[in-house]
Amino acid sequence: MSDMQSCRDALDKPRPEKSGLPILLVAAAALIDIDGRVLIAQRPEGKMMAGLWEFPGGKLEEGESPEHALMRELSEELGIETRPCCFSPLTFVSHAYEKFNLMMPLYACRVWDGIPQGKEGQALKWVKPMDLYDEALLPADIPMIPYLIDML
Repeated sequence: MSDMQSCRDALDKPRPEKSGLPILLVAAAALIDIDGRVLIAQRPEGKMMAGLWEFPGGKLEEGESPEHALMRELSEELGIETRPCCFSPLTFVSHAYEKFNLMMPLYACRVWDGIPQGKEGQALKWVKPMDLYDEALLPADIPMIPYLIDML
């Protein structure tokens, strides 16, 4: 069934209630190398959904823009330096997890200084966009794959 048909069917049902869950704002980056591969990181033990793969990034701090959050997170997690001008907005996702609703913009990034390394014990790998479907990605990251495929 197509997404459009699913939506049409949903219009015939009562309007869903608000979830009442808090909104978590997270920014993520699709680091793209010269070969058109995208970097993904594996969530380390001790973190929620450990073992799954994700686009690097993290939570916004109070008063922080998504670009500045990415600059900070990529430095802390991967040991690379970026600037807000390095990020191009690509898409966003809104995803309901059990305890919160996630709102996450995804930025494409082709320019950074340094070599990405897992500074928090996380495994890293470079993957062609089409091959992202073969990875155990976080549920919120999966809808972003078609945008990366179209862009690259």
